Amino acid sequence: MASSKNAYIGVDVGGTKILGILTNGIDDTIIEQIKEPTPKENPEEVGPAILSVVRQLVSLAETHGLVVKGVGAGVPGLVDSSGVLRYGPNVQGVINLDITSMIRAEFEIPAVAENDGTLAALVEHRIGAAQGHDHALLITQGTGIAGGLIVNGKVVKGANGFAGEPGHALIDPHGPMCACKQQGCWEAVSSGAGLANIARLVAEEGKADRILEIAGGNIEEIRGEHVAQAGEEGDAGAAEVFDRFAYWVAVGLSNLSALLDPSVIVLGGGLASISDQFIDKVRERLPARLIGADYRPQIQVVPAKFRANAGALGGAIRARDYVINGK
Repeated sequence: MASSKNAYIGVDVGGTKILGILTNGIDDTIIEQIKEPTPKENPEEVGPAILSVVRQLVSLAETHGLVVKGVGAGVPGLVDSSGVLRYGPNVQGVINLDITSMIRAEFEIPAVAENDGTLAALVEHRIGAAQGHDHALLITQGTGIAGGLIVNGKVVKGANGFAGEPGHALIDPHGPMCACKQQGCWEAVSSGAGLANIARLVAEEGKADRILEIAGGNIEEIRGEHVAQAGEEGDAGAAEVFDRFAYWVAVGLSNLSALLDPSVIVLGGGLASISDQFIDKVRERLPARLIGADYRPQIQVVPAKFRANAGALGGAIRARDYVINGK
């Protein structure tokens, strides 16, 4: 039996912040957590920022009399099977960052790194909203879209570790530009950035006066939080934005469902809670886009159990799995 003094660190590298947690790697118990902003001006600072978060948590573990046995990091982008971030559109300029080697070299403890959506899917399947489902889809909508696939009870990683990037599937060739520099990605209409893109279109049509007012009168300055604020006020323009947003989310989910046939779709990230009616709107629209909807079992669409902490918790669980199983 593992010692009760053993602890694991999970790190979630987001577009705006780096979250690190100290936990047991088994459940959602969080002993300590650290947050630092993700460096945006200089991509070379991202690696040191990750190490800083891990360093602080290792020190905090010592104050609790705990020994850190492993570190797991979740990163948005193409993280290969060796733990190297090859490319991350939402961590601009960070190319070929060898996260696992970097952590192992400084702390001399086992480390793994994977796509943040993959780790979020792991934690939701193990102890969250997808528990008990052998075929599940996890979509995390934040700055971008992260995805994780559960097939036959296992997380699917693909040939190189790059599986689970549905946000960059082409969905509208005439749609907005995505952070990956391609036009028409699902992420460009179904993430936090996508919500803002849709709101700007509605504002250009003259149907989002309140949103525009909150944004200071500048269409280009409209952000997702402005839509959320207007929505909380019962604004009709915000309702229009959310309707269109839910439509595009449902279109993407129907494509994924046609391919993967999940029994449950878990929606996580900040956007899953931005509107009380958001998930209901997606549930209503999904069957209309899904082949044979009247002749197949209904796919459950549920909110994630873990949101802000999903990637970090998944990282810690993955680190413990790696230490125990050696892979």
